[in-house]
Amino acid sequence: MLPEYLSKARPNPASGRAPWYVNTAPSYAGVFLWIAFYQSMAQGTLERAGLGVCLLALLIAGLLSFGLYYYVPAMLGMKTGYPLYVVGSSTFGTKGGYLMPGLLMGLLQIGWFAVGTFFSTRFILTGAGMDATPGTPAFIAVAVVWGYVMAYIGVKGIQYVARVSLFLNLIPFLMILLVFFQTREGIANYTVPDPNAFAAFTLLLQIVIGFFATAGAAGADFGMNARHEQDVRWGGLVGIALAILYAGGLPLMSVAGAKGLNPGLTSMSYDAVIASLGGFLASGMLFLFAIASITPACFCAFIAGNSFSTMIPGVSRLASTMAGVTVAILLAVTGAAENLVAFFSIVGASFGPICGAMAADYLLSGGRWSGPREGINLAGYGAWAVGFLVGILPFLPVSEQLKTYSQPAVVYSFVTGFVLYVALAKAGLQPKVVPMNVESASA
Repeated sequence: MLPEYLSKARPNPASGRAPWYVNTAPSYAGVFLWIAFYQSMAQGTLERAGLGVCLLALLIAGLLSFGLYYYVPAMLGMKTGYPLYVVGSSTFGTKGGYLMPGLLMGLLQIGWFAVGTFFSTRFILTGAGMDATPGTPAFIAVAVVWGYVMAYIGVKGIQYVARVSLFLNLIPFLMILLVFFQTREGIANYTVPDPNAFAAFTLLLQIVIGFFATAGAAGADFGMNARHEQDVRWGGLVGIALAILYAGGLPLMSVAGAKGLNPGLTSMSYDAVIASLGGFLASGMLFLFAIASITPACFCAFIAGNSFSTMIPGVSRLASTMAGVTVAILLAVTGAAENLVAFFSIVGASFGPICGAMAADYLLSGGRWSGPREGINLAGYGAWAVGFLVGILPFLPVSEQLKTYSQPAVVYSFVTGFVLYVALAKAGLQPKVVPMNVESASA
């Protein structure tokens, strides 16, 4: 007997699919245009290396994100028409799929929702000239209203958000360009205060890929809306690799330019650069960045609700989403959601080996989806457990030298998950496939 989340799954038919420039590319580009991606990117990176090294790291990070984390899940989604929690039942089993990637995806979306709530609240208060310190009454009030309203829209009105998402994406797209033009003259004057090109290069890989890891696994959900492999490929190259260069490169250059124009600027964060522009322009841009965060906030709530309601059908989507959002708001108002680099590293550690195991499973199955495997797939869980430990090495009490060379941990965790899955599968730890009418699901 298949669990309910599999027995009731229906593949997306060909009539429900569209070209890459309609769905995949703009959706992924919107992920990187979210200010949470580039807000703290310069911290610990641009301080140690020049723009040439940093831009090269962005280019390589974009290609790795496309090739290692997105491509296989997207191909699985395209070939089967099924979302991540269904195709993941091959790598982790019919019972194992409840937790991974099912509930884990929902829990991590709550983390992203907390990050978005924190920065949206801070931008709104700062733009209004008010105290934006976490924990203050004003911060709590705005965060609570923002969080619950966005969550409700994500549950009840996501179709309306989707219709205006392209317009909302234009706001950060143009503002990133405007900030760059405002600061470009100072780029030539920027000097690296603490040179360490290797540390900067590897940390940028970690930041970018760690940010993208969950979205990469969700490539199955994007792939199920693709018509063919060309849609998968071009949607990823434009929406991921090119978008990372634009949404990461221009803010890095803007921070360098702002520091070159104003050496007394102490913060390397992107909102500090915006604030340095001064006057109505800075206040207006902070409000616009908050407005542009509506789409990612609603989609985080929507994906979390999908995960919880699918895996815990006894609880309504609205109730489970609001419970998760309450936790996210608490993380935001306490300021815990501000530590982006650490959060990205944990996300990468969680989903790096998931993507690695899925890629190995895909190749071992001859470039197709084998179907769900019975119970818990020990090959998948073993690969994830060891890969996760590799991914969190920078946070463990190890030597500073090991911490330095353990980055980018998110890439090493992917490789570990891939290699170990192959080894465990060859050792016979894959359970048998459960019939699920795979033939009719294939595109």
